[in-house]
Amino acid sequence: MTTIKSIYINLPVKDLAVTKSFWTKLGFSFNEQFSDDKALCLILNDGVMYSMLITHEFFSTFTNRSIADGSTTEVLLAIEVESKEKVDEIVQAALANGGSRYRESADHTWMYYDSFADPDGHQWEVMYMDPAKIPG
Repeated sequence: MTTIKSIYINLPVKDLAVTKSFWTKLGFSFNEQFSDDKALCLILNDGVMYSMLITHEFFSTFTNRSIADGSTTEVLLAIEVESKEKVDEIVQAALANGGSRYRESADHTWMYYDSFADPDGHQWEVMYMDPAKIPG
């Protein structure tokens, strides 16, 4: 069985300053060792999960395909947090700081989630799951 040590999700962004401000206001931080004037290393779970937020110009050097412009969906990014309250806190911070809503929240008793698009149009789902409440 293959086990992944860590994951780096690479996403194109238009403006690093706007991107850094947005994620900082949501309570996230960056690994400065892997951040520069071409990319930011957003820490999602230190040592395990990161998102490389890369300028369009630099991102284009990694692919021969066109870069999504924020008006199409290429991927949905789902992150799990520790509580329903944390879901609401992150989504409200996102909406107050340049994010937009693309879908309403949903509560399935055992799973609660809400969603936002970041300033570059990347779609994020923030969820909380309580395995004890999963219908069996």
